[in-house]
Amino acid sequence: MTNVKLEQYDDWLQEGSDVAALVMRQWLEPVEGKDAVIFPPTYPINQNEAGYNIDHLSDGTTVCQIDSVGSQANRMEPIFKRDKYKHLVPQVTVKATVSANGQSRVIHLLDAGHRAADAIVRFSTLGPELHEAFQAFCQNGDAEKLARIAPTSIVFGAWDSRATQAKLPRIVRSVIRAFDVEQLHRSAQYTTIAGEILAAGSAEVTTKGPKAELGLAHVPAVMKHGGILVKGEIRREAILSFVPLRALGSESHNRGDDIRLRRYIFGLALVAFTARPETFLREGCELVPSEDRAAEWKLVNHDGARSDWRITHEDALAFVTAAAEAFGVKQPNQDQEWEFDRTIANDVLNLNEEARKALLRQGPVTKEAINRLRQKGKSDNTKAGAQEA
Repeated sequence: MTNVKLEQYDDWLQEGSDVAALVMRQWLEPVEGKDAVIFPPTYPINQNEAGYNIDHLSDGTTVCQIDSVGSQANRMEPIFKRDKYKHLVPQVTVKATVSANGQSRVIHLLDAGHRAADAIVRFSTLGPELHEAFQAFCQNGDAEKLARIAPTSIVFGAWDSRATQAKLPRIVRSVIRAFDVEQLHRSAQYTTIAGEILAAGSAEVTTKGPKAELGLAHVPAVMKHGGILVKGEIRREAILSFVPLRALGSESHNRGDDIRLRRYIFGLALVAFTARPETFLREGCELVPSEDRAAEWKLVNHDGARSDWRITHEDALAFVTAAAEAFGVKQPNQDQEWEFDRTIANDVLNLNEEARKALLRQGPVTKEAINRLRQKGKSDNTKAGAQEA
């Protein structure tokens, strides 16, 4: 794509469009081969046990979650830190002092678990700007302020649940599941040379106690999670939804500004949607595309009609590069540094639940806001005491 036409997708981005979503199904297999055992993520089932997320359906079949929606988003979003893509989004970082000797850590916004709604941002010097951006979206659908700071929070969704209540649904959503699975188990034993030397002979065999904790005992691990054998298929299902995309408005709510914003966010979504997915999900679970079955791409209309559609990743990158330039993406100044404020975070922690909620809902979390809340509390207490007297 040498000459990029920014208007080529405008019909999809306008209100009243017939297009609902772009969907993709991709069939995967273990890097070792189709019949290899893979290891899904484990989740806490109860206080004493963790397990796989396996659903047993009424027809006797099983479905296992291999990578959740949130996990998939966290794998896709950081690509915008790479040299090939970093010009497309503002490279926002927050510096945090982590020790008394001044040692610091720099957290990239693309690595924050809750994106623009994460606590690392809320209690930083960037917090007031993002609070204003979320507030603008809540009040009149203005997503431009957020797009100027954290556009991937629009692409992959964000919920400012602790403050403004702004909720941006995911435009790009992806999940990996395995069908018709059998759960396996494995056993192993940790063997200690140090324990044998200490005991001047055979070391104790135990799973509890100080010797086990210190590696001075033979520790058996029997019938633990051993992965799954997939008898059916492993499938990645992804969607790029146009409904929340078309709801995005600019600060001016001018038609031209709205469409520039939507082109930019759509371009970012296309790049994330078409980028080569991460294959290494976790130890024991490395998945690659199936050689036997190509991925299916469909454009789905609101009436259910489906048609084949495909775009190369390079074409998507060319489109979003032009859209980002038209939107006016700006990188932070080199001397611009946002910092996590430990004092503010600790002050908020020391408030009671009612005061914390009031503080988070009233506006940006700043020292001034905390002081105003404290003064109001003192004043209310004084009035209450006077009334009782």
